[in-house]
Amino acid sequence: MGNIFWRGLSSLPMLADVETRSISAENSEGAKGGGAKADPAGEGPARELGRGWKVRPCITLPAESTTSLAEIDGPGVIQHIWMTTRQQAYRDCVLRIFWDGEDSPSVEVPLGDFFCNGHGLRCNVNSLPVAVNPSGGFNCYWPMPFNEGARITIESQHPEPIDGFFYQITYALGEIPENSAYFHAQWRRSVTTRELPEHTIIDGVKGRGQYVGTYLAWTQFSDGWWGEGEVKFYIDGDEKFPTICGTGTEDYFGGAWGFAGETYSTAFLGYPLYHREEGKVPKHGLYRWHIMDPIRFNEDLRVTIQALGWWPDGVYEPLTDDICSVAYWYQHEPHAAFPQLPARRQRHPRL
Repeated sequence: MGNIFWRGLSSLPMLADVETRSISAENSEGAKGGGAKADPAGEGPARELGRGWKVRPCITLPAESTTSLAEIDGPGVIQHIWMTTRQQAYRDCVLRIFWDGEDSPSVEVPLGDFFCNGHGLRCNVNSLPVAVNPSGGFNCYWPMPFNEGARITIESQHPEPIDGFFYQITYALGEIPENSAYFHAQWRRSVTTRELPEHTIIDGVKGRGQYVGTYLAWTQFSDGWWGEGEVKFYIDGDEKFPTICGTGTEDYFGGAWGFAGETYSTAFLGYPLYHREEGKVPKHGLYRWHIMDPIRFNEDLRVTIQALGWWPDGVYEPLTDDICSVAYWYQHEPHAAFPQLPARRQRHPRL
């Protein structure tokens, strides 16, 4: 049985006993020979071309409802997800993914944040597992194996229908290795305080797995430098002190010396968004993928980041900032229950 996970350049000539399928609005079940069957019925842009042409390339998300995008029988692995839609969907819509018939999602993240477009803003991202291309083309290449099945939904909490929601989900059907873990992603938001200038990226993770990525959508409430805080990984029973402790926010995301006012986007780390307008609070977007350096845990995991700046006399200043995060990791099921996702208004970006 060939490995259907990592199909890098060197493995492209190697054949595998798997079947490729893809789900989109043109083939909503991913069925073999099931694409391009919609009938324009004398309406729409394809009315003069007829069946078999571009009849149903997108869907409309009804107001305040959940739409099933994919229901797949396994075993297999999701290899690529592409989506694009209007910006009002970025925080108002929630992407969820369920593995093997579970009731609790393993992925629950506002749509934009999952693809490193937090704050309800568009920015381009040029990384290995996540790419966002002009103008708002969301791409995900995290491999997502499953045994019995996969279900992907999008919940729109927007008060009006969102038209023009495009998507394509490509996957391979075939046996997966026994040691395969399941992909997870979780969104959190907190406002730090001077008394406790710390944001929890993830906690309550139980079992065996590996942490593979962090995305932050950071909003400043004060002027000046905001990124002196350290990222800490509490692994397998760590309590007061972490096993892994970084040296500063810009350092964790692969930069240095306050980024010197520059943004960047690379294969494994990036600071693709610095957004500041007159009369509005500064906003930042940052990602780090632990692909070459996954953080492995056997029992439990907690990850935090501090919000620190500088007092004029050279002493660290605890900051009150608004921090949203997405944690990405793999683990064996079952996973611990996620915290309640904040309601739509509580997810809105700061103006």
